[in-house]
Amino acid sequence: MHIVITGAGGFVGAALARHIVACGLPGQPAVTRLTLVDRRFDDPPDDARVRLLHGDFGVEQVLDAMFDPPVDVLFHLASVPGAEAERDCALGYRVNLMAPLALFERAASQERTARIVYASSIAVYGSALPATVDDATPPKPGISYGAHKQVGEIVLADLSRRGLVNGISLRLPGIVARPGFSAGHGSAFMSAILRAAQAGEHYTCPVSPAAACWWMSLQGCVGNLAHAAALDTSLLPAARTVTLPVLRLTVEEVVAALARRFGAQAVAGIRWQPDADIERVFGRMPALVPGIAERLGFAHDGNVDLLVERAL
Repeated sequence: MHIVITGAGGFVGAALARHIVACGLPGQPAVTRLTLVDRRFDDPPDDARVRLLHGDFGVEQVLDAMFDPPVDVLFHLASVPGAEAERDCALGYRVNLMAPLALFERAASQERTARIVYASSIAVYGSALPATVDDATPPKPGISYGAHKQVGEIVLADLSRRGLVNGISLRLPGIVARPGFSAGHGSAFMSAILRAAQAGEHYTCPVSPAAACWWMSLQGCVGNLAHAAALDTSLLPAARTVTLPVLRLTVEEVVAALARRFGAQAVAGIRWQPDADIERVFGRMPALVPGIAERLGFAHDGNVDLLVERAL
């Protein structure tokens, strides 16, 4: 089995690559080739099956190499984060919209029908959300990143309808805990506050203690991505989108769990300086009813203490 991961040098992609090298994919044939695609790799897996492709995944030469030999499973994770895409419209347009379309078109052109697991985002819903989000909630993206992700979902569903690929789009929430500070992610505070408590450092949080967010650990995210690669896609809705189950937690609840894990002194340096725009977009998430996702076997982290344990 030939598996490809775009964005394989990133936070989620690198973890997924390590998981596949160690465990393969559930119920699938043995992995014979794992092609990792990104512009840089810090610590790729040391395994004879692993091939590194350095470059942009939408470039013709990289696409040629990516699909030789033909691909069985493609995880498309590469993207420009939302805040960065807002600052650099042309970059976001090229990486988050045009390059994925070229990637999907190339996958559709091979004789073998590839399973495509597309990392979409809850950004497709926008920030003006109803009191409850469920499978019937329509996308209303409020930024370019969300709009581009929705276009990718639509194209992937249409190619799947035609039988050219076998795709599934997973709408991912904030994944924690990213290392360091990522200025490109508007939700960076979700990881930063965990890392600060772990290190016992001072941290000024840009949302209030009552801010409610959708949380998922890196471990939980990788497990859901692997599950999507083996799923019976005949059970999917026509749109082939799945909003993953999450833990809806206030930042205050997460800080309390951090205190239980690391001690009260670890969170004593956390201060609050809410930014109205950040809280409006990332800190007012409503209840989520993930009916389809749960029926298909996707899962959240269980509870806040397990989230902290798995994230750190």
